[in-house]
Amino acid sequence: MTASCAIPDVQSSADTRNIAINKVGIKAIRHPVIVADREGGVQHTIGTFDMFVHLPHNFKGTHMSRFVEILNSHEREISVRSFESIARAMVARLEAESGYLEMRFPFFMSKAAPISGVKSLLDYDVTFIGEILKGEYHFTMKVLVPVTSLCPCSKQISERGAHNQRSHITMTARTTDRVWIEELVAIAEREASCELYGLLKRPDEKYVTERAYDNPKFVEDLVRDVAAALNGDGRIEAYVVESENFESIHNHSAYALIERDKTITS
Repeated sequence: MTASCAIPDVQSSADTRNIAINKVGIKAIRHPVIVADREGGVQHTIGTFDMFVHLPHNFKGTHMSRFVEILNSHEREISVRSFESIARAMVARLEAESGYLEMRFPFFMSKAAPISGVKSLLDYDVTFIGEILKGEYHFTMKVLVPVTSLCPCSKQISERGAHNQRSHITMTARTTDRVWIEELVAIAEREASCELYGLLKRPDEKYVTERAYDNPKFVEDLVRDVAAALNGDGRIEAYVVESENFESIHNHSAYALIERDKTITS
């Protein structure tokens, strides 16, 4: 191709508005990924990616195709181990000061029913977030765990039964060392009124109903108990704990949130 026929690179042209862009890139692109589990196995699943970089004030645009090229260069080998290298490659290729890489995927765990022992799979929504800020890499993991909560007030004032519902406990943890998905799931399920199961027989249903009744918790209790567990884990340097209870006797949800950065001393 001759110089006269060269295709102009509009994105690289100068911009005169003097306004930087915090995040620019692509959202919701799906790609096959491999996720390791605590038992030494791997799960093959589909990740949904968001990929962003910081754009200086003097550049008109970024090169969107380069994000896809970076993702596809790893083919099916994307994992938590390769997450940092992808984030750094993205920042280097786009000549950016900072970058943001997010991957959302379903993670499955095999669970045995509490009495019958029958096994079934339960899925959890997991998010990996990798950020490059001033050359430093930060990793954050977010796990949404469905559980059962039972209202202490309803139990106290009722002659028979108490209202209970499914709840979502969400933990967003910035870590300094390896924390397994299963570890965060275990914390949420342990602190709930009762955990959920994919398959239950009648003896199991009796157990989980009575377990929740014997362990009532407000939405405030859920976030405080989970936060207390995260406070004791030295691998977690910052976290956000949320709980949303989908109230069975109201047309609204109950919600609570606790946020803490352990690196900040009061």
